[in-house]
Amino acid sequence: MPRESSVAEVEEASKPASLAGRRIPQWLSRLRSYAILDPLIFFYTFFFGSASLAASFADPTGARQHAIARQWARWILSTAMCPVRVVGLDRIDASRAAIYAANHISALDIPLLYANLPFQFRILAKQELFRYPLIGGHLKRSGQFPVDHSNARASIRSLGRAIEGLKSGMPLVIFPEGGRAADGHIMPFMSGAFYASIKAQVPIVPMAIVGTFEALPMNTYDIHPRELLLTVGDPISPEDYTTRDLDALAAKAQRAIEDMYYANAHVPDPREKN
Repeated sequence: MPRESSVAEVEEASKPASLAGRRIPQWLSRLRSYAILDPLIFFYTFFFGSASLAASFADPTGARQHAIARQWARWILSTAMCPVRVVGLDRIDASRAAIYAANHISALDIPLLYANLPFQFRILAKQELFRYPLIGGHLKRSGQFPVDHSNARASIRSLGRAIEGLKSGMPLVIFPEGGRAADGHIMPFMSGAFYASIKAQVPIVPMAIVGTFEALPMNTYDIHPRELLLTVGDPISPEDYTTRDLDALAAKAQRAIEDMYYANAHVPDPREKN
């Protein structure tokens, strides 16, 4: 189980100076990543992906596949030498379903969530991911929900299935930006996924992921080991919102995540310029 940290501990640990002793020359970092870390991570994905597919034929609930995914995530974070500190887990009521909304800045975000959220969940993921070998097979057979931003009808069908899952008690993880940010900043939220919160009448739990952008930026395979941070915020109730208020609900969730993220991130808060 992840260890929860106090805010003071997190602020101290998030300072760049605390990582100075770990820095190595760029060429050596790339050599380490390309020759050792990346091949190991690809092997884990193949191994655990195959295990997940095999388990799916014996476990229709997806629980065994989720457990395999958690182990895959832990091995990836351990190999990448990226320990995780978690703040705010006491705000989570694991006995009831909720939508967990997080910013998306790196390919390490999904392993971080699998390894540190202490309950089974489903993910609303981009349709493209379902086409990848092994990963796509795991996503399909473990009950994840594809979302196609270019096809409104298909997206509505996926949201309908996600709503059914929420009503049956299965938590849902979403990345409202619709993709990874290339510069470490939070992009505008898409409001569609918040429709599920209003229709299922489940709270939105905002979460801020910090450090994964610096550890593994978008479109690179060069891993920079560092401590990562997952901060969980106060749940946002959908009771005062209707489906006409999707933009307002999305904006409230985005503000909550931005507040937590920029309080600890190593990129400047663009909102301070306004």
